[in-house]
Amino acid sequence: MRGADRYLPATMLAKMPPGLDRQVCDRARLVRPAKSANVVFFPTAAAAERAGFRPCLRCRPETAPGSPAWRGTATTVARGMRLIQTGFLDRASVDELAHKLGIGPRHLLRLFLRHAGATPIEIAATRRVQVAKRLIDDTAMPLSAIAFAAGFGSVRRFNDAFRAIYGRPPSSFRRTVRAPTKQGVADQHRPTGRTSR
Repeated sequence: MRGADRYLPATMLAKMPPGLDRQVCDRARLVRPAKSANVVFFPTAAAAERAGFRPCLRCRPETAPGSPAWRGTATTVARGMRLIQTGFLDRASVDELAHKLGIGPRHLLRLFLRHAGATPIEIAATRRVQVAKRLIDDTAMPLSAIAFAAGFGSVRRFNDAFRAIYGRPPSSFRRTVRAPTKQGVADQHRPTGRTSR
């Protein structure tokens, strides 16, 4: 490379490091891929930098083992799932989810089908039903309030989702608290015949 002598110490230009042959090094430099014997592996990019190597702009060291890019598309789906679990699709579109994840909507759909076995919309719908079911079981909130709290856009969609998944309306899951009967009230106030001493 012309002009390299301006940047390299004269000692490096004059001779090769011990154990290296210039012709072998030139062949290794010009041949792709490099020979296995000429390659050194490091567990992380930081370890390579510590050993004196500079990051390569062509091989993208940010994709080194352990990085999100290295883990691949499953990482993107996991991020999308976390956003959906927080209700992202209750207030935004799938296109906006894809944009937030840095990919296109079609690619997002393909990734979700491959890694999650369902579309983002289907996952969001299941999440809404699960949240609603938990609220039905654990609270005394009115069903209409539960529908909106779980992220449904309408009570009708809430009812339709329950019928599609469970084959029954959401009201069938509500535990009813029975009011005491007249006989039950009378029994509560009837003396038992025992006296305390």
